[in-house]
Amino acid sequence: MSKLAVLSLKNRALIALITICAAIVGGVSLTNLKQELIPTMELPALIVTASYPGASPDVVEEDVATPIEEAIQAVPGLESTTATSSSNMAFIQAMFDYGTDMATSEQKMQQAISRIDSQLPDAVDPQIVALSLDEFPVIQVAASGFEDPATAQDDLENIVIPEIEDIDGVGSATVTGAASERITITPVPENLQTAGVTQQAISDALQQNGNLFPGGEVTEDGETLTVQTGLKLTSVDDIRALPLVSNAEPQVDPNTGEVTTPETYTIADVANVEREDDPTTSISRVDGQDAISISVTKLPDGNTVAVSEGVIAALDEANEQLSDVEFTVVFDQAPFIVDSIETLAVEGVLGLVFAVLVILVFLLSIRSTLVTAISIPTSILISFASMQAFGYSLNMLTLGALTISIGRVVDDSIVVIENIKRHYVAGADKGDAIRLAVREVAGAITASTLTTVVVFLPIVFVGDMVGELFRPFAMTVTIAMLASLLVSLTIVPVLAYWFMRPGKALVTDSGEPIDPEHPDAPKTRLQKAYQPILSWTLRHSWSTLALAVVVMIGTVMLAPMMKTNFLGDTGQNTLTVTQDLGETASLESKDEAAQRVEESLGDVDGVDTVQVTIGSGGMMSMFGGGDNATFSVMTDPDADQEQIKSDVEAALADLDDAGDLMVQSAAGMGMSTDISVEVEGASDADIREATDVLMEELDGRDGLGDITNNLEAAMPFIAVDVDRGAAAEAGLSEAAIGSLVNSTMQPSEAGTVEIDESSLTVYIANEDPPATISELRALEIPTATGVIELRDVATVEENTSPASITTAGGLRTATITVPPATDDLMAATTAVQAALDDADLPEGTRATLGGVSEDQASAFEQLGLAMLAAILIIYIVMVATFKSLRQPLLLLVSVPFAATGAILLQIVTGVPLGVASLIGVLMLIGIVVTNAIVLVDLVNQYRDRHRLSTYEATLAGSSMRLRPILMTALATIFALTPMALGITGHGGFISQPLAIVVIGGLVSSTFMTLIVLPTLYNLVEGAKERRAKRRGDGGSTPSPDGPDHGPGATDARDATDDEPSVTAGVASPSGTRPARTGSANVVATGAEPSAHDRHGGSAVARVVPHEPAPATAGQTVVDVRQPGAPEGSAPLVTVTVQLPDERGTSVPTAPPLRRRRD
Repeated sequence: MSKLAVLSLKNRALIALITICAAIVGGVSLTNLKQELIPTMELPALIVTASYPGASPDVVEEDVATPIEEAIQAVPGLESTTATSSSNMAFIQAMFDYGTDMATSEQKMQQAISRIDSQLPDAVDPQIVALSLDEFPVIQVAASGFEDPATAQDDLENIVIPEIEDIDGVGSATVTGAASERITITPVPENLQTAGVTQQAISDALQQNGNLFPGGEVTEDGETLTVQTGLKLTSVDDIRALPLVSNAEPQVDPNTGEVTTPETYTIADVANVEREDDPTTSISRVDGQDAISISVTKLPDGNTVAVSEGVIAALDEANEQLSDVEFTVVFDQAPFIVDSIETLAVEGVLGLVFAVLVILVFLLSIRSTLVTAISIPTSILISFASMQAFGYSLNMLTLGALTISIGRVVDDSIVVIENIKRHYVAGADKGDAIRLAVREVAGAITASTLTTVVVFLPIVFVGDMVGELFRPFAMTVTIAMLASLLVSLTIVPVLAYWFMRPGKALVTDSGEPIDPEHPDAPKTRLQKAYQPILSWTLRHSWSTLALAVVVMIGTVMLAPMMKTNFLGDTGQNTLTVTQDLGETASLESKDEAAQRVEESLGDVDGVDTVQVTIGSGGMMSMFGGGDNATFSVMTDPDADQEQIKSDVEAALADLDDAGDLMVQSAAGMGMSTDISVEVEGASDADIREATDVLMEELDGRDGLGDITNNLEAAMPFIAVDVDRGAAAEAGLSEAAIGSLVNSTMQPSEAGTVEIDESSLTVYIANEDPPATISELRALEIPTATGVIELRDVATVEENTSPASITTAGGLRTATITVPPATDDLMAATTAVQAALDDADLPEGTRATLGGVSEDQASAFEQLGLAMLAAILIIYIVMVATFKSLRQPLLLLVSVPFAATGAILLQIVTGVPLGVASLIGVLMLIGIVVTNAIVLVDLVNQYRDRHRLSTYEATLAGSSMRLRPILMTALATIFALTPMALGITGHGGFISQPLAIVVIGGLVSSTFMTLIVLPTLYNLVEGAKERRAKRRGDGGSTPSPDGPDHGPGATDARDATDDEPSVTAGVASPSGTRPARTGSANVVATGAEPSAHDRHGGSAVARVVPHEPAPATAGQTVVDVRQPGAPEGSAPLVTVTVQLPDERGTSVPTAPPLRRRRD
């Protein structure tokens, strides 16, 4: 990789031009990136909804939900199905494996349902909806202040909606909440009898008229014309005028023979025909005023922020034409997205500034600092260009990834510039110094960057929503890291060549230059403070390691104190309040109760807007919850959202007779935060009994909120049980009686007509349907023998059934919903699991955890496996780098020690451990190993190049790498500090826990890298060294893994090619090794005890020429002196060395020495 630096230095102008172009492309790409809340993803789910008016949950389940659920089981890729049957509605959710082609699956499902269409009731028309995030509105607006709802709806549909749909990126714009119209035909029984027709004649007349029929072609005068028969119905009068066909036969007068045809009657003669509003089933208000809602969705490639801004601009223009309509935004993703992006951007800039200040403090050079800091914006701009190329958007995860990367992308440049600064001194050739400096660290920074990048490879195999969400995050970090490596090896050397000034050269007392990389080079104050500590730990290795292990075990034992969650709270300024008054409450009573809630919400400080939807309107009806009142509360975005939620709960707690009220804030990614318990059994009775047992066990458990289950809500209904024998005697069947009751009690649909460009449904309704059970029992039924009452052939009694019926895979289930009372999901899950373990369930029933607990468990398991895979991949990379199986294991010890800091900081800050935190741990695994690689690489180089013992190399290498390790760690820590503190506001539900984990892990891992790792390295490698000596290796000290060991290692001969020809070798505890003037490691022979280091009985000493010079040709005499000894003092030992005439081994006189082969 160092060849990149050589090539860059040879083409400096070209590198500068490429850098400028890359920056411009990155800036342009930034302006073109889509802005979204989260990455675009398609959820592998399809929803089937089927409306069955007037049907009870039991009927809906038997006639609609069960046939559909069974029919779709054969669709390829289907993972599971869940069906919910409630009054009038069936809701079937089909989950598929992630990665399934949902467009194809939707077609297959449609075909499967079409095959059973004949088995479904005529009134049922199943609809399939793809569950995609793009299907959810990006902005919802309420129109209020109008006097006539019908006129307002027409204006919205004809003026506002077309303008919105023309906005670039808009998928759809729909109007809901306004009163729709219908045509109602109410037959008059007496008139029907007079005309001699039945109600069926009206239906036949509607079906047989108002249609267009093709009639072929006619050619006349060279012109071909098509023939069309029929005339469409265009008004209510057209319907009234439709003739009825009577079953009466023409009458012939027996006296005159005159034929009298039956009188022709029209619909108007036998029924009342009116155009009227549909029955009110829902109510919508905004801040107390009646409202009509406009929901806008975007296309998959649409920009959420741009769509929102375009909609608001269109509404501003529409206000000029619709002066009596006031528009209120009740939900808008854009402000939160913009605020989150701005927050992360500000935190990123603050982090950049902090990182630069840290570098400046260490380097004490503005030029060097600026050269280093330039890698941050350059790497980020390159990342923007790559994000656009990959089709990624600018969202909370990708921007969070870039912000997290700011502290890390500067690391490679720090190592490079710090090494250049030490090499580039006065008198040195600038180009040679830079090339040498880059060459020494190129292998190490490449390996360290790769270890940071490869940890994200396992994310590819993480499934479910976590994988879909965090793959763009992982890719963005990877791009930024690879860009930083490229910058450090190309742009940084060029900028150093142009802008850096040479430092002060280090010289000996005699003026000879000192290699700054040499172990005996003068130490900085920081190194002088560090070396005694490290020396003590190296001499007390077992004590140091034991203390570190105790700290690590103690910290792990504190892990249960951590809170946990799944994805956390987004912090959006929205609350949702649901009000349940029970299934039997009328719309009017629900409205009255909802008004009281509205008043209470309006009195809470921080609440800006309150929208309420009551009844079965809107999307809630799809989920069987549409009969409740739902309040969408927009709050002050600058206020404390948790405090507002508490105030709202307190205000609603004071309301009496307001039903069950539940307040929820926006969960992570809009997902539910409730724990669910799924109960299965062989029979409905067993399921109900098991549910009751579990409810008792869960009641009163700590950490749990208000517990509910779907069997609690019982819906009363009137059961008409036909006496089949009595019905048969009257000439009736059960089906005939059911059809009669159905047509009597509710209008029957008889087709549609187009009037005034509006499609209106035509209903045939009973003039006076029974309003009470007594009236229903007295319902008259015509038979061949006369009129009887319904009570004569059936019993009519009030009964109850569950408000909804749930099945999973066709089997009946019950669902218990358990909201956690605190933000500690693990504590709540543990409490629920304990209740499940303690519950004595009926035989044949079982209960399983689901909901957010299941999501969390699945995500934690997959990310845990991803971490293990990341560690294995890092190990493989380091084995390839160090060409050793043992040393990479030493480096991996930093991973568990990094966990200690992460755990402690999570506990101290109280931030729950969630998916974002585990992504931080995954990222931390790669980061903490990088400093260890840089340190161990230099230690290995010292052992290879300078033939130092393990102890000496560890002490010297650790001291030399002290500054860059502290610089990179502190730069990363300070860069992440603004994000960890969340000092700028929103947008931190992903980045804040991630930053806290990385900061805590870096603090502990840095300590481990500087203290524990050298101790462990010295212990393991020193033992190997001593074993080699005992085996009588002789020769040189064993190199770590051969002469080519490590990413920056060079052949030992290359290290001294330019040194004096000198020199003697001296014995050491590990054998003999070459010594050179300036430094040697000597044995105790002839030396004072005070001169000996306690480690191995050896001391670092200086080798100097003996005075006077020897008279014998071919010999040289050197004195071995104690470091710091005054001139003229007695040497520790004097050595005479026989110099060879040719390259070979010298012959020492005493003590035995060996000269290195050149």
